[in-house]
Amino acid sequence: MLKNKYLNKLLIGLPEPARQFAGLVSITIFVILSFAILNIYWGGGDELIRKMKIEEERIANEKKLNEVISSLPSGIVVFYDGTDHYKLSKEQYEAVCKITKLIPQRAIMAAHFLNYKAYELYTINGNKIDDTFVKWDKDKNKCFAGYTVSGSNVGVNETANVSGEVLSFLSTGIDTRVYFIKNF
Repeated sequence: MLKNKYLNKLLIGLPEPARQFAGLVSITIFVILSFAILNIYWGGGDELIRKMKIEEERIANEKKLNEVISSLPSGIVVFYDGTDHYKLSKEQYEAVCKITKLIPQRAIMAAHFLNYKAYELYTINGNKIDDTFVKWDKDKNKCFAGYTVSGSNVGVNETANVSGEVLSFLSTGIDTRVYFIKNF
């Protein structure tokens, strides 16, 4: 009771700006302490920092690869001699492979010529592709692409996988696409 009396006297005796400032300081301290307590229980700490570093590295790699892609001329790009198309260096070939995600219908139809089962499934299921991939093989220093077709959506319980070495890419200036898959 005595404490309350003196506390009220002290607060009433202070000028209004000082009381407002004291209120602001107390709210600020309360918010900071609240977040500190929450961070102790649910803070990411080392795990969050590790994830952020991985994401920063991924973004830096993607920027580097995009610079390579934007430096390529539009049109067909290859990595082998004996062609009129733009020839990629080994580094460019690897970079283009790592950033390419698209396999257009032209490349898929060309690969079907050697895999009749895949062509048949592709035709009966309405030209639906289940899965595609483009990946760099470190051991062979080559780029491989492929896709999977199935007839599951039309009642045919069959699947065909087509994959092979990527012999050329199509550079649009914005992105790259697989142009030809050697699957023999």
